[in-house]
Amino acid sequence: MKARLQDLLTEQASRRADDAAIVFKGRATTYAELHESSNRLARALQDAGCREGDRVALLLPKSPDALIAMFAALKAGCMYVPLDCSSPALRLARILQICESRCVLAVQPTGGLLAEMIALGIPETTRLAWLDDGMAVDGDVAFTRRDADSLPPKDLDAIHTAADGAHILFTSGSTGTPKGVVITHANVLHFVDWAVRYFDIRPGDRLSGHPPLHFDLSTFDICGTIAAGAEIHLLPQELSLLPHRLAAFIRDSALTQWFSVPSILHHMAKFDAVQPHDFPSLKRLLWCGEKFPTPALMYWMQRLPRVAFTNLYGPTEATIASSFYRVPACPKDETTEVPIGEPCEGERLLVLDGDLQPCPPEIVGELYIAGAGLSPGYWRDEEKTAQAFIDSTHGRIYRTGDLARVGVNGMIYLVGRADTQIKSRGYRIELGEIEAAMHAIPGVQDAAVVAIDAGGFEGLAICCAYVGADLSPIALRRKLGQSLPHYMIPAQWMTLEQMPLNGNGKVARPRLKQMFLEQHAAHNAAVAPGVRA
Repeated sequence: MKARLQDLLTEQASRRADDAAIVFKGRATTYAELHESSNRLARALQDAGCREGDRVALLLPKSPDALIAMFAALKAGCMYVPLDCSSPALRLARILQICESRCVLAVQPTGGLLAEMIALGIPETTRLAWLDDGMAVDGDVAFTRRDADSLPPKDLDAIHTAADGAHILFTSGSTGTPKGVVITHANVLHFVDWAVRYFDIRPGDRLSGHPPLHFDLSTFDICGTIAAGAEIHLLPQELSLLPHRLAAFIRDSALTQWFSVPSILHHMAKFDAVQPHDFPSLKRLLWCGEKFPTPALMYWMQRLPRVAFTNLYGPTEATIASSFYRVPACPKDETTEVPIGEPCEGERLLVLDGDLQPCPPEIVGELYIAGAGLSPGYWRDEEKTAQAFIDSTHGRIYRTGDLARVGVNGMIYLVGRADTQIKSRGYRIELGEIEAAMHAIPGVQDAAVVAIDAGGFEGLAICCAYVGADLSPIALRRKLGQSLPHYMIPAQWMTLEQMPLNGNGKVARPRLKQMFLEQHAAHNAAVAPGVRA
């Protein structure tokens, strides 16, 4: 196994220089082009003052340039920090402050967002660099694409060991501050080495690149492709929520592997976007990030009987995925429960009780993960790291917050969440972060956020009840949009004179959920009278 992620690219560039590595909007980038362009950019980063262990933020839409930047940061000895270009400037500026970024790589389409971030305040030591001709913004501009392209394409001296951080992925934090999960080279390489072997990914395979770079599923798409010498086909952002266009993309790209969150697959099933015996080149379909509703899985398996379907499970803190389950046959009915399966090679999944003792079969406990995929912890946050990563008689284990049980067949089944964290469209969301943002809005006297199963594309719908009669949901959406990404904005709202409380004086969240379920049912009945749910 290689010691560093960039070694995967170096090896493939020497083996298959002229083969396509990336395909985007009909244009192919070869392994040689990816390798040499990332070498040049790595030298530009070093010339700009980036040193071993520094953080390079990527304010880039998904594109070949973004992948070049990712490998360039690694070759320069740095950790890359992918930013969500759809997030508010305030949140992104906070991330730059937390990780103390040395450099931000941007392009003109994200220049306006960068200008907002600078106005809000980013670290004084952060330098700016453009992967195109750039635009005028306040700040220290280190170089442009033209400057980088003038540098030698030769390999750089080796930097990094397997234990060093490769990237930092920021997730929702319950206190309102995003948490930075540090992922090492060894974490990623271990999973990729297993996955390439298990899924038999080879040169000539064409893998999807659907998730954004700040989502850890993309790490497997990219590094799995490079490790196997295959092609990654990046999905244009404008197609990501159009079911029939997504189907056409799989078909026209002759993909051999599709990997996404289940909500995308559910969305395509809802709009009947898949034809019987569709996608003749597709060999395997993988999903991760949330539960895949069995009716939608049956839809896909009935139409694609030759395709292998595999459920992967794992939080960001355990690197891409920790368990897998290949569905052996199409479920016979819609009530069939699909497990998360068994641990990936080098991983352990433990269902434990409150005393950290193993639960007997069919008894629900909390799910913990141990093994090679565990992150070293949260970026410069020893307290949160100690709370989530526990030294125990089982070794170092990560508390997932998921409730699970071990079936009589030895497989692990998810039951739900033990806290206020949810998954929506594959994004991990701390409801407490939304509540913290609500309480920061002038005029909001109290607020509580819950999630209900609304049965739509979103999966779980985020619902906000608040006290503050002078504020409308429209005004609150606008205010939240200044600090939270779009996928964290509540979909349902309720104005109250006071919060329902339980006997302990705490917010009665079960009661709130029931109130929102009743509101949702009443809305559906009004929109489609006479139609049964």
